[in-house]
Amino acid sequence: MGTLIAAVEAGSLSAAARQLRTPLATVSRRVSDLERQLNARLLKRSARRLTLTPAGESYVAACRRILEDIAEAERAAAGEYRAPRGELTVTTPFVFGRLHVVPIVVEFLKAYTDIDVRLRLADHVLSLQDERIDVAVRVGTLADSSLVAIPVGTIRRIVCASPAYFAARGVPRTPHDLAHHDCVTFEGIAAPRLWAFPGEPAVAIRSRLAVNGAEAAVDAAVAGAGIAHVLSYQAADALRRGALVIALKEFEPPPLPVHVVHAGERPLPLKVRSFLDFLGPRLRAALVP
Repeated sequence: MGTLIAAVEAGSLSAAARQLRTPLATVSRRVSDLERQLNARLLKRSARRLTLTPAGESYVAACRRILEDIAEAERAAAGEYRAPRGELTVTTPFVFGRLHVVPIVVEFLKAYTDIDVRLRLADHVLSLQDERIDVAVRVGTLADSSLVAIPVGTIRRIVCASPAYFAARGVPRTPHDLAHHDCVTFEGIAAPRLWAFPGEPAVAIRSRLAVNGAEAAVDAAVAGAGIAHVLSYQAADALRRGALVIALKEFEPPPLPVHVVHAGERPLPLKVRSFLDFLGPRLRAALVP
């Protein structure tokens, strides 16, 4: 069953063989033996990719459930539900994770010596089921799903610059004033030449410096290059130090929610419960407006 699922997910028998580190002939024989045992064709083989037959689709779905039940039984037998242990996989947005989640994970590892953490920093949404992820930190409105979501705070979209820049050029009072300022832009939160604010016409800004990441935009704003439009957590350290100052607060869009999500497995493994209990209060403290 495991070999069949690997072949389906990899898209070919040869790719599955590489993934499983098993000879191609062995993988092919296992799938053929399974089809012969069931007296049913499970896969359609082509030069480009494997696809499932109708019988194969229902059989693979059943295989997934069976293997998940086996994995749960093995975790229970190994004590995962009696003591927090094992490997925990966590995903979070890149900069948010580096600033807020990595320090918490380091503390967690010191407190729970029998748990290993695999932390995946990614700015795109990873599927918990497909990527075998236990816990995810999500920024923004969540799509409807069967996941369990725990709110831990909010973040804001802010306009900010260094005190020296505002002292030299003045503080914008309305979004329209931005047209007369130097701006630092980056790919992500706003188009390089157009910044939008709720209830206001979009403002055509002058991008004196365009970079490809929020961290570089924040560093440039701290250095006095101009005004940046970023998420509050991206500039949190500079704001605390007074190296950046926020402007146009009254024109900010509604804050974005931050959630910790998990699949809601029952019973919930202690490694997951322990991490949720550890992560939640610390993120809430870090995200206090």
